[in-house]
Amino acid sequence: MASRSNAPMRPAIPEALRAAIERAGYYPALVGDVVSEALHDAPVISHLVSQETTFDHDTIRRHVTVLVLTESRLIIVHADDHTDDPHGHEDVATATSETIPLTFVRGIMLTHVVPDPRNYVAGSLGREVTLTLGWGTVSRIDLMPASCGDPSCDAEHGFEGTVASDDLVLRISAEADGSRSLAQAKEFAAALSARIGR
Repeated sequence: MASRSNAPMRPAIPEALRAAIERAGYYPALVGDVVSEALHDAPVISHLVSQETTFDHDTIRRHVTVLVLTESRLIIVHADDHTDDPHGHEDVATATSETIPLTFVRGIMLTHVVPDPRNYVAGSLGREVTLTLGWGTVSRIDLMPASCGDPSCDAEHGFEGTVASDDLVLRISAEADGSRSLAQAKEFAAALSARIGR
């Protein structure tokens, strides 16, 4: 008789999403389980997986962010290297899931980075995008000195500024992440845009 594993069975996630997590290469079994647990068998409309490596002094840290869109929720899973002891020899990773109802998503901003814009070819939209999502958890206030428009005026006019919400910012480059990831970022942004504000 075959022995049964004591590990709990996780709901299956779509093959395309699992393959993207595998390609990112950051503890795919762990990240897949956290995504699966957060989904609770909800059908996946679209997804985006972004892997990033950063250098902190003598330490190399890896991060992966998985965005999953369902009919009613935006699920964000972020996993990265973490250790309380900088001299420790044991690898530790943290993986966090956040679930946001789509009614809470306030905005999506997709910034296209286009080199050599004088020679831009219609329909190409460059090889890099920055995806910014806001749902009100993190707000940024950008302040600058106010002016009256008179160049000779040296009076104090206080400050003026804007409040921006940017809970999540992801940069996806075809050169660094591949053309497939760039296309997926645009598809994800379009799918999410179509479902907010309904």
